[in-house]
Amino acid sequence: MSVSRSIFFCFSLVLLTGSNVFGQAAGSPYSTFGIGETYGNALAPNQGMGGLGLSQPQFRYLNNQNPALLVYNTLTVFQVGMLAEQLDLTDGVNNQSLRSGNLNYLAIAFPVLYRKITTSIGLMPYTNVDYSLQYDLQVFDNNNQLIDTTSVTEQGSGGLTQLYWSNGFRIYKDLSVGIKASYIFGSVNTLTLNEIQLENQPVPFIPGVDESTYSKGFLLGGGISYTIDSLFKSNYRLSFGAVYDLNGNLNAERDVRYFRLNGRTLDTLGNDLLANSKGKLELPSGFGGGISFAKDAKWSIGFDYYYKDWSTFRSLNVADDDLGETWRWSLGGELTPDYTALSYFKRVTYRLGVSQAPFFANGKKVNDFGINFGLSLPTGQSSIDLAFKTGQRGSVQDNGLKENYFKVYLGVTLNDRWFIKRKFD
Repeated sequence: MSVSRSIFFCFSLVLLTGSNVFGQAAGSPYSTFGIGETYGNALAPNQGMGGLGLSQPQFRYLNNQNPALLVYNTLTVFQVGMLAEQLDLTDGVNNQSLRSGNLNYLAIAFPVLYRKITTSIGLMPYTNVDYSLQYDLQVFDNNNQLIDTTSVTEQGSGGLTQLYWSNGFRIYKDLSVGIKASYIFGSVNTLTLNEIQLENQPVPFIPGVDESTYSKGFLLGGGISYTIDSLFKSNYRLSFGAVYDLNGNLNAERDVRYFRLNGRTLDTLGNDLLANSKGKLELPSGFGGGISFAKDAKWSIGFDYYYKDWSTFRSLNVADDDLGETWRWSLGGELTPDYTALSYFKRVTYRLGVSQAPFFANGKKVNDFGINFGLSLPTGQSSIDLAFKTGQRGSVQDNGLKENYFKVYLGVTLNDRWFIKRKFD
């Protein structure tokens, strides 16, 4: 099977299976806020540099951070990636470790007009919700007398997926712009169980509430890039980039259902619709910028900053609205010792980066700091891309929970020449 046929088969398979392909990453209690934990747009090569990419042109890889940079992809590039993650959670007393993995992204880009217009389509997760919480609550009667203690189990699952179409346009030799349209779809589900067992109750029951919010709609964004080549009369390159994501309203429908479980057999006893509401899921706008400095295709360094104010977020569940500002900065770079060398390891691209992405939830700041490193192993014009991230999110003192995480990104990049009329002598 040819490279082009393989790409088409893989892409069609993912489109047919939809959001089921993008399974849950490791379950983080911090994904309980809003519509879950956001993934971002960085692919495996960019993850190796801390998620850097708003200003950095890529010739052999698809830069999904800024649509204006697509014009640098003069070959058809197909990328697929997977994510594996381990979380170590602690509240100062209890400890838990979670592991999981899933398909992370699928993207393709190809030039429509050589060096002037490049288009890209892709499918990747937008947010992830996956958590399980257990806690005890005391139950009192009308006379404020303690009746019993109920054990509460709260589980969240789901998330949103994005199917996007991006286009980059070179409007001047060193200036390009881009636009991105995304169709967002998916559901966020919350299941709450309360187990109360009275001494004089012959058959214990477990009441439960199942809440599901289904959302779908379009989001738009754009970017700009400006590059200064041949600095110092040599092969040095200075690049600037900026992106802006417009706020958007997704159509949303929320169902709240009540049911009971037999405490002994766990059979479901009834399933009644308590409420059904329709409205909008209001997502905030965001903007960011970056600067990078490079020499030829040997090395590059850069810095990115991105900001989004989630305090303007609104959903059909008022409890989701208690969010605040988020921002992210990344500092990183990559090095290819000699991409024309006979020695294989001199043609390998090595990457390193750091990033910080604090956010506010429940009125408190949650710090998230990570260290990234990675490499791309060349296979002709294509490559196998690896990236690793280790970091910490939150603290026991400030947030009641600390996460130590380790993520592994595995990607495959295929480059090919499409739509070129072949000539024969």
